This record gives sequence, C-alpha cells and structure tokens, in this order.
Amino acid sequence: PVELAPTEFKLLRFFMAHPGRVFNRTQVLDQVWGDHVFIEERTVDVRIRRLRLALGPKGEELVKTVRGTGYKLAIPR
Repeated sequence: PVELAPTEFKLLRFFMAHPGRVFNRTQVLDQVWGDHVFIEERTVDVRIRRLRLALGPKGEELVKTVRGTGYKLAIPR
C-alpha cells in the first residue's frame, strides 16, 4: 500500500483521471486546489516531488515532467 497525504492523493486522483495528458502548474492548481485559492505555483512542484517519493522507485517514471510545459501521468506499457 502507498500512504499519501490528502493533497498528494488529490494530485494522483486528478492525474489518473487524465492519463497521458500534460497539465501546466496553473491548470493543476485550479483543478486540485481550486481556482479560488491563492497558492504559489511552485507549491505544485513540491507536491509533485512528495507524490513521486510516496510512489517509491517508480515515482519518477509515473509522474513525468514535460520540460517547459508541465506534468503528466505516464501510462506504463
């Protein structure tokens, strides 16, 4: 089992609902935290890092950084 904090769980659930689709920080903030909340965009980076760590050795492979664009959930083959 993987133990996730509530925010990391929301992130994973969001990405799992849209596998393979790339989202920028603003889109992730709006979808996971809500567009009415004012949070630094770098918060997304921190939470993505925590999610990857919680997912273990494959975390980096599952939650990909798309350089200059954002993040996506990679679909294993």
